[in-house]
Amino acid sequence: MKSQKKPYVLYVAEIIYKDISKIKKNNPGYSNIDAIDNFIGTKKYEEISSGKFHEIWFEELKKNDFIDKKSGEKISSETIKLLQVQKEMMMKHLIKFPYLYYTKSHFPLEISQRAFNHLWRVCESYELWCKETNQPKNLLLNITD
Repeated sequence: MKSQKKPYVLYVAEIIYKDISKIKKNNPGYSNIDAIDNFIGTKKYEEISSGKFHEIWFEELKKNDFIDKKSGEKISSETIKLLQVQKEMMMKHLIKFPYLYYTKSHFPLEISQRAFNHLWRVCESYELWCKETNQPKNLLLNITD
């Protein structure tokens, strides 16, 4: 894969990855697990998990006749459908109930563990794309190593 053109489905993955990387960078003692845990509950997490992130993005695209501002390319209806599925999956997997993150024994509840696992896989996907497109400078968490 020679092209470094990022697929649209990786846009949200890149945002999540960079926010988690920033949390880890600002807290040198944090593991990837700690950084992901701390991402859960942030404003960006709330935007993504509620579907608001995608809704805002879709509105921008609709205003521009589905032409991406960065690339100047028209986004196909198939890609928009795929992004809609991504939005629904993010909402399903990142659902969060306040004050229910940990049980009294400090083990994550199943619903919280599902959100954590989804975020981990999103970060893995982004890293794998960076490796495939030879962008080592973007590999900040080294989840896939």
